[in-house]
Amino acid sequence: MAILRKFRAIRPKPGLEAKIASYPYDVINSEEAREIANGNEYSFLHINKPEIDLPIGTYLYSEEVYLKARDNFQSFVKNGWFIQDEKEMLYVYRQTMDGREQYGIVGCCSADDFYNDIIKKHEHTRKAKEEDRIKHVDVTNINAGPIFLTYRSNNAINGIVDLVVRNIPIYDFVASDGIGHTVWIIEDDSLGTKLTEEFGRIRYLYIADGHHRAASGAMVARRRQAKNPNHTGNEEYNFFLSVLFPDNQLRIFDYNRVLKNLNGNSEEEMFNELDNTFIVEKIGENQYKPRAKGEIGMYYENSWYKLIIKPEQRIENDPVKSLDISVLQDKILEPFFGIEDPRTSDDIDFIGGIRGLNELEKLVDSVKFKVAFAMFPTSVRELMNIADAGKVMPPKSTWFEPKLRSGLLVHSLD
Repeated sequence: MAILRKFRAIRPKPGLEAKIASYPYDVINSEEAREIANGNEYSFLHINKPEIDLPIGTYLYSEEVYLKARDNFQSFVKNGWFIQDEKEMLYVYRQTMDGREQYGIVGCCSADDFYNDIIKKHEHTRKAKEEDRIKHVDVTNINAGPIFLTYRSNNAINGIVDLVVRNIPIYDFVASDGIGHTVWIIEDDSLGTKLTEEFGRIRYLYIADGHHRAASGAMVARRRQAKNPNHTGNEEYNFFLSVLFPDNQLRIFDYNRVLKNLNGNSEEEMFNELDNTFIVEKIGENQYKPRAKGEIGMYYENSWYKLIIKPEQRIENDPVKSLDISVLQDKILEPFFGIEDPRTSDDIDFIGGIRGLNELEKLVDSVKFKVAFAMFPTSVRELMNIADAGKVMPPKSTWFEPKLRSGLLVHSLD
């Protein structure tokens, strides 16, 4: 059963939360981070993306980058921009987007649960990205960004959250992107303890977003265990910062594909290949956004097409092979476009659905890309089924919005 642990959060001094809270480290590049943090000395990007305070061109994985993150964090604490709560507690974090709300419990999850598969995964991690986050955690001695977890909605937990949010929040602001962020402290010890007990009855947690952060947090725990002859299992390094949301509050956006070329094939050959897998209908200039599972939109040469997957092309009894993105990858992207591994191919790019179909048109019309595929979003239930089966989703299958802000609540490993 799942372990949820209270912690003494390090958090912004009230009044600075909107200035400190930042995008996660992995959704913006260094250039974007420099621009966003320009003129804002409080931005958590100075800790999450510390290369912005070093000369342009600095190698992102050099020791000085991680040391800069550590020094910046210590400066935030020294300057009084961060404070630390005196007792261990849990927190509630609400995000509001387009009128939709999702309420997460903020606490620490167990590295042992990660390794024992109580925390379920649905994607592979890349070693280089793991090592980057391991170094960041180890050198700064903090979990700078939380792992985004989900669980099957639970009435008892929902009831406790309802009680907590009747109180006055410690933070409540709308970020520059229009997303609302609200945080409550669960100061009532009995409620916090009741939550840990309720999560102790939950069999599995599921990583929605943050596989590399979770893997790095668990690996740091393993390495520190090995170095500590007096290890008990109760040390803070055995736990990593997480936000846990009920599955019925989450929304997955589509994760779309754009391809640079036809892999040496002709237009006629492409449509012949598509006809083997899909019922192809030309829509024309009007954008086509898939309305249901089994539908894919395609933009090519100033026209949109509706692709309906033929029933015989889907393996329904396989939770991975039954995904729309698996059909597209296995039947079209790999054999026809030559995209054997989407994670490493230079001929494909991925566009989060939050950017809309206009972005797909823009990229293809720019001639940098030849064709775009618009997907119907994967569901949270499909994600859970795949994780329960011990399988992984195709790369770039899910795009969760809104993203968790970093810097609102930080966990120290001491």
